[in-house]
Amino acid sequence: MAINLQKGQRISLEKEAGRGLNRVIMGLGWGMKQVHSKGFLGIGAGSRQKAVDLDASCLLFDAAGKLADTVWFRQLASHCGAIQHSGDDRAGGGETGAENERISIDLSQVPAAVQTLIFTVNSFSGESFAGIPNAFCRLVDEVGGEIARFDLSLEGGDYTGLIMSKLYRHNNEWKMQALGEHAEGRTFHDLLPALASYL
Repeated sequence: MAINLQKGQRISLEKEAGRGLNRVIMGLGWGMKQVHSKGFLGIGAGSRQKAVDLDASCLLFDAAGKLADTVWFRQLASHCGAIQHSGDDRAGGGETGAENERISIDLSQVPAAVQTLIFTVNSFSGESFAGIPNAFCRLVDEVGGEIARFDLSLEGGDYTGLIMSKLYRHNNEWKMQALGEHAEGRTFHDLLPALASYL
């Protein structure tokens, strides 16, 4: 049974899955942006849904906290081949609970020098997250379904970046931590200073 994570919570992937894991998928999703209009003299007032192009990234760090590799819409696979991005979803939001972008990870193939994988979401257009509902990330075992889920509302957020979660090695096993930290930036490059405390 999947665990619903709270901000800052850590879990062992092996314990939650009940067995050793090799291949997992980090799915990231968000809803369509809700835009409210007052109309002209009250005519045409109401709300509508608007597509916003958000981008998910996976950043690979070594034990010293140095960025070793990146997987994002401009590089869909890590150099080691262990991590693959599903591609840029420009539809800007889907149905509640539906993933927009997926990042597949073969944990057994991640180089030993890589200690931490951090997952981020950015608004490449620079448009704020305000009004974007139902943001989440979830870790799925390719064999056994959902392991963990972290739900986080972006509504009211006047920011353009989000540090969602991380996978990291500890005592020869992989663990996950829900982060949910707001940040500013059109790409992961802008978020690097904010990531330092999580390495």
